[in-house]
Amino acid sequence: MRFVIVTGMSGAGKSSVLNMLEDAGYFCADNLPVQLISKFAQIAETTNKGDFDKIAIGVDIRSGHALEEVEPVLTELREMRIKYEILFLDASDEVLIKRFKETRRNHPLAGNGRVETGIEEERRKIAFLKGKADYVLDTSTLLIRDLKQQIDGIFVKNKGFKNFFVTVLSFGFKYGIPVDADMVLDVRFLANPYYVHSLKHKTGMDPEVREYVTNSPKFNEFITKLIDMVEFLIPNYINEGKNGLVIAIGCTGGKHRSVTVANALYEMLEGAEYSVKVDHRDINK
Repeated sequence: MRFVIVTGMSGAGKSSVLNMLEDAGYFCADNLPVQLISKFAQIAETTNKGDFDKIAIGVDIRSGHALEEVEPVLTELREMRIKYEILFLDASDEVLIKRFKETRRNHPLAGNGRVETGIEEERRKIAFLKGKADYVLDTSTLLIRDLKQQIDGIFVKNKGFKNFFVTVLSFGFKYGIPVDADMVLDVRFLANPYYVHSLKHKTGMDPEVREYVTNSPKFNEFITKLIDMVEFLIPNYINEGKNGLVIAIGCTGGKHRSVTVANALYEMLEGAEYSVKVDHRDINK
């Protein structure tokens, strides 16, 4: 039996993950009283394996004071020799605040007060669960399809889990710097395909544009130094407890040079011991 406890910050995507697991054949129960978790696991263990061979239980701040009983419940599960896994979903305060405002929902601990206050209190109360988690997923920059890919990889395809996420994001300075960028790089020093008539209406996804940009005199030296810097930074970010890195690469319009460089960086980082994805914010503008 695979027994997964899904927990984390309110607004980080727990409900979405439980829906994904349910679609994948897991029996899911959200906000089950903490006191019943070990009893439920025991029943599932002694029932027809085909009915309860994969289980996901949602536990969060809505359990209130009962959260204090999670520790003894986990001890009970170990004593019953029921192997469990804890998935902790997290996101930055800024992203969580934005999500609550967009959905016009109140934070469970904020009442009629400020969302920020509720988030701060929640982090304090569930920090012990994050410390016990087998998997910590930061959903701040993940689209639903990216989150599903991660969940499928861990709980359906049983692939190895990569707990650090790198997002390589191309953009155009004329449309503003991405607000979630951790690192911003300006590649407007490279030769600009925009001024070549045959390339003007193409993008960095087209071979002709890619070849034009990569043949710029400084391209190879720049990409070599960029890779060296990124590979130096990532292990140090991981040591400091950071879950992800958004590398924003900008040119004027976000269609040619930034797209080419972002793709090149993605290809060089792909296959590393962390998850990497590439996105082109302004390529269609």
